[in-house]
Amino acid sequence: MIAPVLRRGFHLSAKRSINVGDRLPNVTIQRSSPSDTVNVAELFDQANKAILFGVPGAFTPGCSRTHLPGFINEADRLKRTKHVDLIACVSVNDAFVMKAWSESVGNHDNKIEMLADSKGELAKALDLDFDASGALGGHRLKRFAAIVEHGIIKQLFVEPDKTGLNVSLVENVEKYL
Repeated sequence: MIAPVLRRGFHLSAKRSINVGDRLPNVTIQRSSPSDTVNVAELFDQANKAILFGVPGAFTPGCSRTHLPGFINEADRLKRTKHVDLIACVSVNDAFVMKAWSESVGNHDNKIEMLADSKGELAKALDLDFDASGALGGHRLKRFAAIVEHGIIKQLFVEPDKTGLNVSLVENVEKYL
């Protein structure tokens, strides 16, 4: 009897990026502590209209001076006039860092839900991760914003250079609500 030939298989297709029309992935991330977790898909499935935006890192200059404060400053108005149910910020940081950052920029009323992608699993699932080890010590999330309805991405704004402050700012996102 002839033994079967075993061949090692591999997959040639590229990693699939998240696109408009896609559902947010089932990834569990942290809120205010490592024990306070939430499934991203389930959280956004509950919202009629939501904004999810991602930043390369808490406490970084562009994120702290412009990106997060812009959404905090406009949150009440967006919720009232554009009927946005949920606005959330995610970063590849731990929950304690995200909580401290939130407090440091004045998000005391939790107008913005802070989400900690501590292992970078959401960043990878969205294919929005990049190697920022030279500046931030490891893989991080590209700067982006998405308009999400019942867990489905309706608009997606990814900064072309991964970290810039242009298409993902609240001023741009609002035009598409």
